[in-house]
Amino acid sequence: MASKPFDLIILSNGPGEITTWVKPVVRAVRERFGTLVRISVVLSPCSHSTGREAAIAQSYPEVDRVQRAEYFFPFLLFGKTERHWGWFKQGIVVFLGGDQFFPLIIGKRLGFKTLIYAEWEARWWRYIDAFGVMSHKVLAKVPPRYQHKFTVVGDLMRDITADASKSDNVQEVIIGLLPGSKAMKLTQGLPLTLAIAEQLHFQKPTIKFVLPVAPTLTLQDLAKFADPIQNPVVALVNGQTAQLKQIGETPFLETPTGLQIELICAFPAHGVLQQCSLCLTTIGANTAELGALGVPMIVLLPTQQIDAMQAWDGIPGLIAKIPLCGAWFIRWFNRRMAQWIQKHQHYFAWPNIWAKGQIVPELVGDLTAEQVADLVMDFLEHPQKLQTIRADLRECRGESGAAKKLTQVIAKTLRTHGDRRRHGH
Repeated sequence: MASKPFDLIILSNGPGEITTWVKPVVRAVRERFGTLVRISVVLSPCSHSTGREAAIAQSYPEVDRVQRAEYFFPFLLFGKTERHWGWFKQGIVVFLGGDQFFPLIIGKRLGFKTLIYAEWEARWWRYIDAFGVMSHKVLAKVPPRYQHKFTVVGDLMRDITADASKSDNVQEVIIGLLPGSKAMKLTQGLPLTLAIAEQLHFQKPTIKFVLPVAPTLTLQDLAKFADPIQNPVVALVNGQTAQLKQIGETPFLETPTGLQIELICAFPAHGVLQQCSLCLTTIGANTAELGALGVPMIVLLPTQQIDAMQAWDGIPGLIAKIPLCGAWFIRWFNRRMAQWIQKHQHYFAWPNIWAKGQIVPELVGDLTAEQVADLVMDFLEHPQKLQTIRADLRECRGESGAAKKLTQVIAKTLRTHGDRRRHGH
């Protein structure tokens, strides 16, 4: 263990990494090293950024300093930080999101050791000092002469989600709706999932529905996608409409029949999601998060919005506007897309990609609320199927306790650094 103060620089980027990787690591590091370590979180640009990553990192009591993503490249290229940070003589750069090339450059400039946490693939074996990886699968791609640098630490996402474990005493059935966070997905995803909720409510009125709201969305912006005047795709997907309402401090979407879908504004909503019996989700990072939580899901990829290509420019838009031919073209495109996906066994959900096989159902094509609701009811009536999915999700991820094991790798790497300094290397 280091006996002198040292810097720990955490490189990260998106909202998922900040909440599921950075949080458990800084907690474990502070617990082990106390005030001996100064923790600095440096953010790099991310296409999935919510704009709140810096604020989230600053909210962690273990973190001493945070630099926003817009100042990353001056730091990477010239070593300049926004607030002219100073550094101890000893330190380590830990990669927890972004590009694995970044710690190599920053570590060389500062003379710090480097450590990469990798879920599925590790790079720059020759130049990085140490690696903590999720499972032994990562080692299969690494040449034997570099494998001594690697330690299997487990799954960091399981560490953070362990705090929100599902209670065995929960009796009510809760269905989570995750239609997406961006307009492209919400346009058809929200009205479709609302229609599915209506169908389920008709068959089983005791079901409770929750919808975690992305931090990039206001409640008013979300509600627009359930308004047929502001979202004409509601009709294309035979979706349900709803209005934004609130009782006390609890906001919800209410359909014309009176069904209420509670809106969860806390981020991340791990505790709520962990209580769900099943979630209906679009493709993307949601599937990885639910997979790490061990929450069964049905992944929806509706293609009805292809009808909206009538408003497109270019050749597809022109073809779609031709009477009779346009309608045929849209149906043909829908059918061919679904057939290609099924034939080539192309997976969109991260748990299926990880397992290279289907763990959770993926529904692609001209989806209907009735079709999806029937599948949900089949799962609810056969809970052993949900148990199988939960077990498979746990199996395809790494073990828990990764943050503490990664901290042990940090300590070992720092000791190596100290030994080399004492021997004049």
